[in-house]
Amino acid sequence: MVNSVDIKNDTDNTSVIRRVATASAIGTAAEYYDFFAYGTAAVLFFGNLFFPSDDPLISTLAAFATYAVGFLVRPLGGIVFGHIGDKVGRKKALVITILLVGLGTFCIGLLPTYDSIGVWAPILLILIRVLQGFGVGGEQAGAVLMTAEYSESSRRGFFSSWVQIGAPAGFLLPLALFAILNAALSPEDMMSYGWRIPFLLSALLVIVGLFIRLRIDESPIFAQIRETKAVESRPVVEVIRDYPGIVAKGVCAKLIEACTFAMFTVIVLAYGKANNLDANIIMETMIVAVFLEILAIPMMGALSDKIGRRPVYIIGAALQVVMIIPFFLAINQDNFWLTQIVMIAVLTFGHSMCYAPQASFFPELFPTHIRCSGIALIWQIGSLIGSGILGLVAVKILQATGGHYYGLAAYVIVFGIVSLIGLLMMPETAPARLKHEYQQWGKR
Repeated sequence: MVNSVDIKNDTDNTSVIRRVATASAIGTAAEYYDFFAYGTAAVLFFGNLFFPSDDPLISTLAAFATYAVGFLVRPLGGIVFGHIGDKVGRKKALVITILLVGLGTFCIGLLPTYDSIGVWAPILLILIRVLQGFGVGGEQAGAVLMTAEYSESSRRGFFSSWVQIGAPAGFLLPLALFAILNAALSPEDMMSYGWRIPFLLSALLVIVGLFIRLRIDESPIFAQIRETKAVESRPVVEVIRDYPGIVAKGVCAKLIEACTFAMFTVIVLAYGKANNLDANIIMETMIVAVFLEILAIPMMGALSDKIGRRPVYIIGAALQVVMIIPFFLAINQDNFWLTQIVMIAVLTFGHSMCYAPQASFFPELFPTHIRCSGIALIWQIGSLIGSGILGLVAVKILQATGGHYYGLAAYVIVFGIVSLIGLLMMPETAPARLKHEYQQWGKR
């Protein structure tokens, strides 16, 4: 095990920790707003606007392929910004990533469509997706690490989980905006100009996130090793050379969380479209479940402080595997309350129990001078395999199965089993569950 330690920071000021956690969460929400706005628009609009075809399913498939492109470059972004975070500073990496993703999203809102410039429209869209994916690849590792390194050891799971609120909040905002616009505008107006509004409004959130991030100081633990190990080391090389087993197990653990969030918030819209289900029911119940997950994440983070990171994570992974078939059976009824119940089960509880502990679990696996690179590798490789590949194959699976759910359910079950095996092989890292105490995080 890399870090069987009880980590205690020199910073015990709870107000400072809360400010850093809030700043990280808002910055993360800004970046994930940008990334998830595309996922929603890919299902609802981009097939027709950028990839026109006589077959609507082919158009949707092309739009989803472009969605997946963002995941393909995320590991590269994770490596680059993980290196910057370990060598130069967590804060500098976070400022660059929010600018990259924010610029990309605003530009999508200005893009001419296929009818205006032909094949250049999808080409430009793909290039922007590459820019977004590269930026998001460096976002999460730095954000969770900044908060984790400020937090006191006994409450690290709770405070670090605040950063995780950013992802569902960043998903909820564009989803809610699209729902409001769909209700307020005609389908013709939405196709004409309405779809652009969430992308253009993202500039406001990015400005707020950037302002807040510029006002927080560098991680105190990173500052202590800045002139020693961080300067001398080659963090990515060291992670791969010395901790390949930890990275492999961490990637396995990440799969179920990455896969199911994409499944229950993006792919389900394509499934509903293929089966002529009421899109409003799916979107409305999704909004409620994701909002409740924002409330559940800190509670699951606090629970991981008390009973351990692994037990909470394992229960969440198992719940999503067990619920995947009942989930599809319920939404097939096209009934609001049945759909709402299963959405809450898989998102509010199942996903939050996997997602909340990650923010403290993954940082606790690595020593300080390579921590950002280690987290980035786990996060982005796991996201690529769990979500990115799913974005590429989901619509194709629906085509091959005639719109049936069993192909998608099998995908989740397989990844869930792999994640459970990885989790069972990983060490527990929560300080409350460890026997030995050290004065500084990462001291070995």
